[in-house]
Formats: sequence, C-alpha cells, structure tokens
Amino acid sequence: MSWIKTRLKSFGYAFNGLWTLFRTETHAQIHLLALVVVTVAGLITGLERWEWLAIILTIALVVAAEGMNTALEALSDALHPGHHPLVGKAKDVAAGAVLFCAIAALAVALIVFLPHWL
Repeated sequence: MSWIKTRLKSFGYAFNGLWTLFRTETHAQIHLLALVVVTVAGLITGLERWEWLAIILTIALVVAAEGMNTALEALSDALHPGHHPLVGKAKDVAAGAVLFCAIAALAVALIVFLPHWL
C-alpha cells in the first residue's frame, strides 16, 4: 500500500508542476492556447489517426521543452541570482530549443492541415 501512495504522490507532484507551468509562464500559456486551437481545428477537420499521432507528439514535445526551459531558468536563478555568462548561455540555449520545437510544431501543423484545407 505504501508503494501505491508513493506513486500517487509522484503523480500529484507532476500535475502540480504542469499546473504551475501553465499558471505562471506566459509562453506556456501561449503553447496551451495553441494546443486548444490545434485540437479544435483537428476535430473540425476530421484528422486521421496518424495525423493525430503527429499532432499529439508535437504538442508533447513543445510542452516538455517549455517545462524543461522553465525548470532550468528557475534552478539557474536560485543557484546564481546575479548575472553570470554561463547561466545566460544555458538559458539562451534552452530558450532556443523551445523555439526550435515550436517551429517544428508549426511545420507539422502545416504538413497535416494544408492538404485538408486546400
């Protein structure tokens, strides 16, 4: 029983992390809005199973990257509140990774949706 309680607590921490991400981070809120818009567009468009797989994996990639970026920024700020060039480099690289994932998500959305809409 203790093992189950421990697992449930772990899920609670994870859901709290998602809640915190979407509640406090502007970019995560933008990604959440995009998630809703793409999901509604997919339902209206009538996407096929493989198209949904591409969309879901892409959404997961962007949200995961944003979460990692946010976590890295928070940890960096806690460990080194002042400016440090290596901390700045780490933050820039993490933000760049999120941007790369978001651009890839846009490409996937265009590949999936344009054939249906044209």
